[in-house]
Amino acid sequence: MKKLLLFIIAIVAAGLTQAQWEPDVRLTNDPSNSYTSYSNARCVAASGDTVHVVWYDKRDGNYEIYYKRSIDGGITWGADTRLTNATDWSYAPSIVVSGSIVHVVWSDSREDPYYEEIYYKRSEDRGTTWGEDTRLTVSPCWAEYPSMAISGSVIHVVWTDYRDEFGDYEIYYKRSTDGGLSWEPDVRMTEDQAYSGFPDVEASGSIVHVLWEEQRDGSGEVYYKRSEDDGLTWGPEIRLTNNPTDSWDPAVAVNGSVVHIVWMDDRDGGAYEVYYKRSTDGGITWGPDTRLTNVVVSSEYPTIAVSGDMVHVVWGDKRDMNYEVYYKQSEDAGMTWEEDTRLTDAFGESKYPFVATSDSTVHVIWNESRDGNKEIYYKRNPSGNIVVGIENDFAENSGQSFTISPNPVSTAIRIQFYNPPTGKSILTIRNILGQILINRTIDKNEAIIDVSSLPYGIYFVEIATPNTQPECRKLIIRR
Repeated sequence: MKKLLLFIIAIVAAGLTQAQWEPDVRLTNDPSNSYTSYSNARCVAASGDTVHVVWYDKRDGNYEIYYKRSIDGGITWGADTRLTNATDWSYAPSIVVSGSIVHVVWSDSREDPYYEEIYYKRSEDRGTTWGEDTRLTVSPCWAEYPSMAISGSVIHVVWTDYRDEFGDYEIYYKRSTDGGLSWEPDVRMTEDQAYSGFPDVEASGSIVHVLWEEQRDGSGEVYYKRSEDDGLTWGPEIRLTNNPTDSWDPAVAVNGSVVHIVWMDDRDGGAYEVYYKRSTDGGITWGPDTRLTNVVVSSEYPTIAVSGDMVHVVWGDKRDMNYEVYYKQSEDAGMTWEEDTRLTDAFGESKYPFVATSDSTVHVIWNESRDGNKEIYYKRNPSGNIVVGIENDFAENSGQSFTISPNPVSTAIRIQFYNPPTGKSILTIRNILGQILINRTIDKNEAIIDVSSLPYGIYFVEIATPNTQPECRKLIIRR
């Protein structure tokens, strides 16, 4: 049975890697420019069939934050929703989603046209309605380019801040432990007297990862810091790059203890290339730099998403004499990488892409000037995340002897048998590569299995009962 399961997984996964990207979809249509943020933020987030997109544009005479969603996995899209109504610029939004709650942060100069502050807003009904704006900073200067992450009910926000006495940008951090209802004081993350900017943040459980670009050593380098207690305290800085030229605009994605980062780097002769690095122990130690592009001309502003062992990277690339969006994936948690895939073919420049996943689908957005002014575009690969499409089981007998609930799940599943098994049953949970992650004995009619340690993704639950063929179910874990 196990050999059959692994064989089917391998065959289906191999087929899915050949899946095709669907045509571009234009998400905005207004007479002004619409922009995605810089690569440290996230302008697309997805949970199940709901895809959330944020951007900023000037259609109303002032830059404001806009939002749009799809409730069918990116097939169709609802109307634009204006999230801000300020007297001056609102720009550089970042979005995350957890269940039905959607969180957005951005930079805003409504208090003073010469200064920016960080603002926050949330929706409790998957983006249907939105609460009031919440001002997160009161710095007497610029607070800009925020990034946000969420783990459970803890929201983490980082940004670039110019409030300090030496006249240099520093990295600041703030958190909410109740899902955005209240916020703790700002925390200064950097202490040097050099430019530090464009931070990115991610979290897995109680481990929080922050990285940023910094010029303390004469050239731009990528620095990293982590917290093991949901952002309450922080460990020392770690310099992740070390070359005589610039390493800029890092982005991070996390799956359990594996931390993935990408950035743009001009160490190879003046043109920026995309580089990658990972840690397999939660950010304690780091592997070598891996060059992902080799195109001689600029490859810029990469962003990254991860789902299980699948790693997805997108960036803007000028190898075709025009900026286009390119994509690259790894199916083994960053150990090896497939060839580059060109996602756009437009007359105007296609830049600042973002990538997210939900179930089997990979979602990408970017801004593009094919229509004269910049608009937001979207593209998806409905089976690019190697989610095996098995609905029930691989057993020779088609009858089902047990149920799993809830499914999808975030913390724990309940196994219930239709008929009491005679003797002990063996439960095994595998990932899509067939690796055993949980194995335990069940000797009752039902059992509660804690799956909170497993990362977001698709798994297979197999139960072997005495004198019967093993049965397998697909399990979806969402956070």
